Amino acid sequence: MKFGRVAVLAGGTSAEREVSLRSGAAVHEALRNAGVDAYIVDPSEHSLLSLSTEKVDRVFNVLHGGAGEDGRVQAVLEMLGLPYTGSGVLACALSMDKSRTKAMWQGMGLPTAASRTVHRADLHEFDAVTVLAQLGGKVMVKPAHEGSSIGMGQAASASELMAALNEAARFDAEILIEAWLSGPEYTVAILGDEALPTIRVKTPHAFYDYAAKYQDNTTEYICPAGLSETRENAVRTLALRAFHATGARGWGRIDLMEDAHGNLQLLELNTAPGMTAKSLVPMAAKQHGLSFQALVLRILELTLE
Repeated sequence: MKFGRVAVLAGGTSAEREVSLRSGAAVHEALRNAGVDAYIVDPSEHSLLSLSTEKVDRVFNVLHGGAGEDGRVQAVLEMLGLPYTGSGVLACALSMDKSRTKAMWQGMGLPTAASRTVHRADLHEFDAVTVLAQLGGKVMVKPAHEGSSIGMGQAASASELMAALNEAARFDAEILIEAWLSGPEYTVAILGDEALPTIRVKTPHAFYDYAAKYQDNTTEYICPAGLSETRENAVRTLALRAFHATGARGWGRIDLMEDAHGNLQLLELNTAPGMTAKSLVPMAAKQHGLSFQALVLRILELTLE
């Protein structure tokens, strides 16, 4: 009863719509099973402004990508005076932009791989040979404002780089080119002011792409990650510092990797991570002793603080 009526935002219009719908269904089921008066709202079908007339008390946001994570939805909810899960307008707007998040982390002395950002309009005069050499000869290419590994590609030659840039440009006007990281990949869920156990991500794919995340069973998620106590603490501490540096709150997930020398490098912050059966925040929470239902209730509880 303390939560009142809860609207679960899911779906939307971003490239991550289908994942968001699955997250929303899982969260909705958990809330209903816990006795919470919850219902699903898909902003692609119903205006968020309708929440002001539907006696909603708070919002559980699991819109991935697009307006759901870039601050626009959060701004509307602020204007409506509705408490909502996750980070506020500024942190969401910043973290949705991978390039600017990396620039901020670098400015605050936090480690993140060398990179360049190019605009779609400038691809016709882009010097792929020079940039590739400056970034070590192999790179990862990412749309600057997408998630779920959508539009990502690797490149180790000028022709491969141009092909990857053109593919990424289908999804975004700004494209991030990042020095290749060859070490292990980790992800750390943040819940309140606590970093949950580290998950190591291992995939036989060339990198952790969309198929590895959602479409096949070859990816391994190792939790506990098998790190020494000292290393585990270092990973979690860095993740929490990176989370707080953006002004993020409530919950989220920090992705990071090791470079060839074993140095940790921050990749990105997700302010509304997946909550599907294969999602990583529920996995870390389980290792921490929280069931999926308990995790969902804790995230919602943070809106009361």
